[in-house]
Amino acid sequence: MQKMAARTLQGTVTSQKMNKTRTVVVARRTKHPKYGKYINLSTKYHVHDEKEVSSEGDIVLIQECKPISKTKNWMLVEVIKKGEQEWYKHKAC
Repeated sequence: MQKMAARTLQGTVTSQKMNKTRTVVVARRTKHPKYGKYINLSTKYHVHDEKEVSSEGDIVLIQECKPISKTKNWMLVEVIKKGEQEWYKHKAC
């Protein structure tokens, strides 16, 4: 019996306020079934980041896994592209 490959998605990290957990937004474009207009839809996932290598703004690859907590059943595979660091927000004036 063969095991199915786990689902993988690519998204952007939007929050890193929790320990070892990141919130990742996965955006997709779908065509409206009746009107044919393309719609931008997004889904938020809580992702397990064991080594805490990602930060806000990073583009990451995530993979579905067994449930880690009530809302976490995705894990970070790799950081594809580092996001821009917004140092000016934290600069004391």
